[in-house]
Amino acid sequence: MDQRQRMKEAVQRCLDSRRAELHGLSRDIWSRPELAEHETHAHDRLVGFLSEDGTWTVQSHYKLPTAFRASWGPVCGGVEGEPGLNVGFLCEYDALPDIGHACGHNLIAEVGAGAALGLKAALETETELPVPVKITVLGTPAEEAVGGKIDLLEAGAFADIDLVFMAHPSQQDASFQATVALDEVSVKYHGKASHASAYPWEGVNALDAAVLAYNNISVLRQQLKPEWRIHGIIKHGGVKPNIIPAYTELQFYIRTPLVKDLCDLKAKAEACFRAAAVATGCQVEIEYPAHAYYNILPNTTLANLYENNGKALGIQFPEQPEKFSGSTDFGNVSFIVPGIHPFFYIGTDAFNHTEEYTEAAGAEKAQLFTLRTAKALAMTAVDVLCCPALLRQVREDFKQATLKQEKT
Repeated sequence: MDQRQRMKEAVQRCLDSRRAELHGLSRDIWSRPELAEHETHAHDRLVGFLSEDGTWTVQSHYKLPTAFRASWGPVCGGVEGEPGLNVGFLCEYDALPDIGHACGHNLIAEVGAGAALGLKAALETETELPVPVKITVLGTPAEEAVGGKIDLLEAGAFADIDLVFMAHPSQQDASFQATVALDEVSVKYHGKASHASAYPWEGVNALDAAVLAYNNISVLRQQLKPEWRIHGIIKHGGVKPNIIPAYTELQFYIRTPLVKDLCDLKAKAEACFRAAAVATGCQVEIEYPAHAYYNILPNTTLANLYENNGKALGIQFPEQPEKFSGSTDFGNVSFIVPGIHPFFYIGTDAFNHTEEYTEAAGAEKAQLFTLRTAKALAMTAVDVLCCPALLRQVREDFKQATLKQEKT
C-alpha cells in the first residue's frame, strides 16, 4: 500500500471513530442559531472541541470577537530548510434571521473541523513527507452579513496559509460551482414632513422617492444581462399615514458573475436611485456598508482531485451541475490563496434559506453526506501533500485563474 492510500485510510478511520462527536458539535450549533457577529456559543463550542485533546494551539477571539484559529504541527519532511505547507480548513457558523441554520453553516463547521482532524490523524501515521506540513483551522464568522473572511484577510489571518479548503451544503454534490460577485447598497432619501391631508404641498415625499427607485430598478432589469441580478427591499417607508414621510431607506443586493462587472451594474443602479431623488425633490445618500464579495476562482486540479476522492467514497457528481447564483466571502479568499469550495448534498431537495432546509441541516440523515464530504476534503489535501507535482499544478491553476480574471 502506497503512502497516499495509507493516509487516506487513516482519514476515514478517524472520522468514522469520531462520528458521534462531530454530529454532537454541529447539532449543538444548529440548536442555538446565532446571527452574524454574535456567534458566541458556536465560537466557544468549536474552541472547546479543538482544545479537548491538548494537541492544538487554539486562539479564541482571533482578530474578530467570534473568530478563532487552531493550529497543529508542523510535521517534519522534505529537505532541511525547505518552506513548509500550511493547510487551512474553514468553519462557518452564523445563522439567518428567523429561520436559523437554513444555509447549513453548522454543517460547514462540522466539515471544517472534521477534515482537519482527519488530516491530522493521517499525518500522525507518517514519518517522512515531501514537505513539512502544518494544519490550521480558521473560524470565520459573519458570512451571511458583513463578510468575516474579508475582515480576516485584511487583518492578515491568511498570510501564512498555502492552501484552503471548505465545503457548503446544497441540493447536489459539485466539486466546483461558479458563484457570483455581490455588493450591498443602502439608499436613504431625505424629504420634508408635513400633514398629508391638511397641507401636503408643504412636504417633500421620501416614500415617493423610494417607490420610484424601486420601480426604476424593476424597469432596469429588462436591459440587464441574463446573469446579472439586483434585488432589494424598502426597509423604512415612513411612520404614519397622515405624515408625509421625511425619511425612507432601501437595501439592495447587486450581483454579477465576475467582480469586475459589479462597477457597471452599480453605475446603472445609482442612476435609478438619483433619478428618483431628482423627480421628488429629495436628497439621497447612497452607501455601500459591507465588503463586496468576489466570485470564486476555480482550481481545476483541486476540483478533479476532490471529485476522484468523492467518487471513491460513493459521492455522485452530476455531469453538468445546476447553476448557482449565490455569493460567498470565500470568493475573496480564492483570489489570495489557492483553494476549493465544493458543494454537497445533505439528503434533501429543499432549497437553502427555507425552513425545510433548516430542518434538514439538523437531521441525522445529513450526517452520512457531511462526514463523507469531510473525508473527501482531507483526502484531497493528502494528494497534494504527498505529490509535489500536484502542488505545483495547484499553484499554476491559481496563477492562471487570477490572470484570466485580470484579462477578462
